[in-house]
Amino acid sequence: MRVFLVAGELSGDILGATLMRELKRHYGDVSFRGIGGPRMIDEGLESLYPLETLSIMGLIEVLKHLPRLIGVRRHLRREAQAWPADIMIGIDAPDFNLGLEAQLRAQGMTTTHYVSPSVWAWRQGRVKKIRRAVDMMLTFLPFEAEFYERHDVPVRFVGHPLAEELPLENDRHQARHALELDNNARVLAVLPGSRSSEIGFMTPVFLEAIRLLRQRLPELEVVMPAASPARREELLAHGVIDEGITIVEGRAWEVMTAADAVLLTSGTSALEAMLCHRPMVVAYRMAPMTWQIARRLVKTRWISLPNLIAQESLVPELIQDDATGEAIAAALAPMLENDIEARALSARFVDMHRALQRGASARAAQVIVDLMARPH
Repeated sequence: MRVFLVAGELSGDILGATLMRELKRHYGDVSFRGIGGPRMIDEGLESLYPLETLSIMGLIEVLKHLPRLIGVRRHLRREAQAWPADIMIGIDAPDFNLGLEAQLRAQGMTTTHYVSPSVWAWRQGRVKKIRRAVDMMLTFLPFEAEFYERHDVPVRFVGHPLAEELPLENDRHQARHALELDNNARVLAVLPGSRSSEIGFMTPVFLEAIRLLRQRLPELEVVMPAASPARREELLAHGVIDEGITIVEGRAWEVMTAADAVLLTSGTSALEAMLCHRPMVVAYRMAPMTWQIARRLVKTRWISLPNLIAQESLVPELIQDDATGEAIAAALAPMLENDIEARALSARFVDMHRALQRGASARAAQVIVDLMARPH
C-alpha cells in the first residue's frame, strides 16, 4: 500500500502522524511519501519538501509565491504518479491540496481530503471543485458532513481530535491550584486572540468590559493566556497589567478550565472553551472595510463553533458594532452570578463534547481502508 500525504502546517503534521499510525495497524506493508513535518517523518514519511513550503498566509503573500507553489504542485503530481501511489490524502491546506487532488483523481487515483475547509460559511461555490477533487471528504464536525451530503459530496464525519485531547471530566480546583487562584474566587478567562490584529481590535473593548464587570463584582479575578511571548508584549503595551489582570504564557486550556466564564474572540478558542465546558461570550471586531466584505460573503447564521454545532444560539455572539464593553459586560454578568444557568450550559457542553469524541484518527483510517477495498 502506497499512501501520498500532503500536510500544510503544524496542526496537519500532528493529524497526519496519528492517521499514519492508525493506517499502519491496518496494513502490514505500507509506505508514505509527500509533505509533512517532524511527527509525520518519525512515523515513516519520506517528505519531499519541508512542511513550511505551504505555510503561506494572506492573499499578497500567496500571489508572491504562486509560481513556486505551482512548481511544487507539478512536482508532487509527477512523484505521486511515478511512484505510483494508491491513494492521495490531503490534510487541510485546501487551496493547495484540492487542486492536486483534482489532478490526480482525473488520472484515476483515489483521493481523500482530511479537515474540511469552511466552505459551508463562505465561498460556497468551492463545493463544485471539491466534488471533482475527492472520492471522500473526512470532516471533524457533524454540520460539515450535512453540508456535503446536501451537495452530493461523499463524506464521513469522524469526530474532532481536540475532543479526544480534552477530558470529559475536568477539575476546576486542580486548574486553580496550578494557576495559584483562590478556589472561592469568581474567575473570568479572557482570550483576545492569537493574531496581532485581533489583539489590537479586541483588547481595548475587553478591558472596558472588565472595568464595568468589576463595578458589579469588585473581587473578580481576570486571567489572560498569551498565545506567545510576542502576544504577551502586545497585551502589556495595552496596559493589561495596570488593570490588575494576570497574564500567563500559553496554558489556555488550564486557564479556561479554572474559570467560571470565558470571554473570547471567535475561532478554535470557542470550541476549546466548549470542550472545557465553560459558559462564554464570543465578541469580534475587524477593520470596517473587512467587515463590509465579510458580512456579504459569510452565509451562516452564527460564527462560533458551539452555536454552529448545536444549530442554536447557546453562546452570545457580539460582532462589530455590537461588540461594545457595555454589551459584553451585560452578557457575561449572568454567567458569573448565576451558578444554575452556568451549570445547565456546562452540562449541554459535556453532551456536545461526547458527541465529538469518536476516535477521529482511527475512524478516518477505517474509512480509508473501506474506500480502498471498493472495486475501482
